Amino acid sequence: MKILIRLPNWLGDVVMSTAFVNAVRQLYPGASIDIIIKKELGGIAKLIPGLNHIHLFSKQEYSGLGGVYRFGKNLRSQQYDIYFNLPHSLSSFVMAWASGAKQRVGFNKEGGFFLLTRSFKKPANLHRVDEYVSLLENFTGKPINYKVIKLQADPPPAIKDSVIINFNSEASSRRMPLEKGRSIIKALAATFKDTTFLFVGSPKEAAFVNELLAGLDNTDRLQNLAGKTDLTGLAELMARSKAVLTTDSGPAHLANAVGAPTIVLFGAGNENNTAPYNKQELTIIRYGELICEPCVRNTCKLYGIPKCMEMLDEIKIINALSLYLNYA
Repeated sequence: MKILIRLPNWLGDVVMSTAFVNAVRQLYPGASIDIIIKKELGGIAKLIPGLNHIHLFSKQEYSGLGGVYRFGKNLRSQQYDIYFNLPHSLSSFVMAWASGAKQRVGFNKEGGFFLLTRSFKKPANLHRVDEYVSLLENFTGKPINYKVIKLQADPPPAIKDSVIINFNSEASSRRMPLEKGRSIIKALAATFKDTTFLFVGSPKEAAFVNELLAGLDNTDRLQNLAGKTDLTGLAELMARSKAVLTTDSGPAHLANAVGAPTIVLFGAGNENNTAPYNKQELTIIRYGELICEPCVRNTCKLYGIPKCMEMLDEIKIINALSLYLNYA
């Protein structure tokens, strides 16, 4: 049997979808399993165990619905038996339809009813991991009791007592405000005097990290690695770190999936639905005293700069890190 899985389009969602991939492997142990993933996220696919082939999809190379159709049509020669579609956009359904897979399975959204052979109602108020796995449970009629999020990263030599910090997010309501970030960094550097802090991010986030670090003391222990690692390298770096301190973002899920102790600072976003899934060595910190918490807006409509992030308690963050830095 040949199975093709179209993964979601964002880093955090891709990581959370690995439980679905693992569940497919459980239910179809002899199957050949391929995936489709955005080209920009292809490095993560290399860390997902048990895949036969990785199809990289680029919106630049296959633009619009016509491009999506051409990409899907190119897959017809593979003669897939089942195509699982995890996104729920019209373009993803067109790709599934164009693939010619015998069974095309996804959620009944944005035209899925017409372009899929089996579609199911997207469940409400579930964690994203459970949402994805529910699609497989509905299709097969079999419960999945073992859900695991795990990426296989090959860690490099450790940097002595290193903590990775990610204060970035695509959404401004989840990004650490500049002055609050500088306050947290000062407190951490003053408390953990033997610790090196490695700041990560994409190339376009390097300037923000430079602003965070500008003029701070302890520059020998504050390193800006934003834009200097690819996703595979970032996963490997996280796997050897003492801990990862991060906003609610894709790197939070990446850290959690490679087994790094992960502390997630929540602003907007509902941790019940989108927090990293593995609960071992996971700490969630939010302010939690504003009537607007939690919201799911990408921008803060009430305060401009998200007050839920500005009010985070440095002492709680220090205490959480202390568990992993032998300062408790």
